[in-house]
Amino acid sequence: MAALQAFNPYLPSYEYVPDGEPHVWGDRVYLYGSHDRFNGYSFCLNDYVCWSAPLNDLADWRYEGVIFSRDQDPHGNRNRIQYGFAAPDMCQGPDGRYYFFYFMGDHYIKVAVCDEPAGRYEYLGVVKYADGVALGMRNEPKMFDPGVFVDDDGRIYLYSGFALQSNPILLHGEKPTVKGAMVFELEPDMLTIKPGYEDVHYIGVPGPGAAEGTGYEGHEFLEAASMRKFGDTYYFVYSSQLSHELCYATSDNPVSGFRFGGVLISNGDIGLDGRTAQKATNFTGNNHGSLIELNGKYYVFYHRQTNRHQFSRQACAEEIRFEDGRFLQVETTSCGLNGGPLTGKGVYEARIACNLMSAKGTRFYGAFRGLKGHEPYFTQTGKDRESNPDQYIANMRNGATAGFKYFALDDTRRIAISGKGNARGRMVVSTRMHGEPVASIDVTPSTRITTFPAAALKPQTGAQALYFTFEGTGAFDFHQFELN
Repeated sequence: MAALQAFNPYLPSYEYVPDGEPHVWGDRVYLYGSHDRFNGYSFCLNDYVCWSAPLNDLADWRYEGVIFSRDQDPHGNRNRIQYGFAAPDMCQGPDGRYYFFYFMGDHYIKVAVCDEPAGRYEYLGVVKYADGVALGMRNEPKMFDPGVFVDDDGRIYLYSGFALQSNPILLHGEKPTVKGAMVFELEPDMLTIKPGYEDVHYIGVPGPGAAEGTGYEGHEFLEAASMRKFGDTYYFVYSSQLSHELCYATSDNPVSGFRFGGVLISNGDIGLDGRTAQKATNFTGNNHGSLIELNGKYYVFYHRQTNRHQFSRQACAEEIRFEDGRFLQVETTSCGLNGGPLTGKGVYEARIACNLMSAKGTRFYGAFRGLKGHEPYFTQTGKDRESNPDQYIANMRNGATAGFKYFALDDTRRIAISGKGNARGRMVVSTRMHGEPVASIDVTPSTRITTFPAAALKPQTGAQALYFTFEGTGAFDFHQFELN
């Protein structure tokens, strides 16, 4: 049996797990993240779940189930708009057990514990100072999105911070982390802050207003703290003030001296090859993730937005170049974990598009939902669920483009599309964005998902992108395409 292919997003299309933190335990990679709800009214509404895949097959992701639910938290009955289960992280403690650090929008960073990486975690407590006062209750800047890291010498570090000013999620007199990302060292009990960290300790990744002359200008810290170590160098991953991009900083120690390293990825490819926000290749929104080495290759994990807002985000990943200690910004693709281009034969869901735009371009999705009538978007039928995937691209109107990268098209000769809607016109296919057509497929109105007659594809060589642009009237719901 042929090996499965890996796509982006790499989890089933009904699954919405943003803020991904990948970790390797044994012969599997485990994904920990928030859990959005399809068409949710706010961020992180669902319980924490876990997915994992064998290291030798990054296309074979397995659902590990709910690992921690709201009813296990002492404050789990609070309203979910302000107290969603936000971006978590985890590590293995000195006792061999696994510790899950999370945040619910209040003051506290909390911890749950389990004997297995993906078992049912039990509530342990809040992170606190040695005198018992909870972290976040001493007039510190706002705690947010915990990142936890265990160094080679066994020392345990907790990272946090939120640097967006004048934001409604700053509650009860909380302050933004203007000076940037914070770090605290923990005792082996995984709850108590070590002496010497009673005062806020900043690692040197500044927020807005504190970056002048530091090298971080334009990429100041916002949120999404995550730490990794490759060789003898520490790599701090974070979301910048631009929000759509993940950046990194490096140091020779885990608590200070970090210098700006560069951009890892933008979920609209902004900044890649000089691309501006006005030329973004996708509708953008916030971004959160991390770096990991798997099988001798390096990957950046991130997320994309769906359904016209930021509240239904999905996990994606890309292989990333790592040269002379530096990571180079990588483009978003449809085949991120596949190890190469997708085959030029078979049926592909439209939901794996890595580029999506209307004739008027794209935009940054704000914190509030809003549909512009001309915009295409990723969506699904029905309500949030854990089965029956049917995600597709809705509302492709005249000039809308969906891009897929990459395919080995040497032996591909025909191409067909499936969808429905009141659209009448043609779907023009090219291998470059707005490039010369290599195929054209007629589209007519249909109330049911219809496969339209296949068209000849001009001969291609090597790995190529495929861009589908609708030209005509009405709206087309793009479900899938077939290569033969």
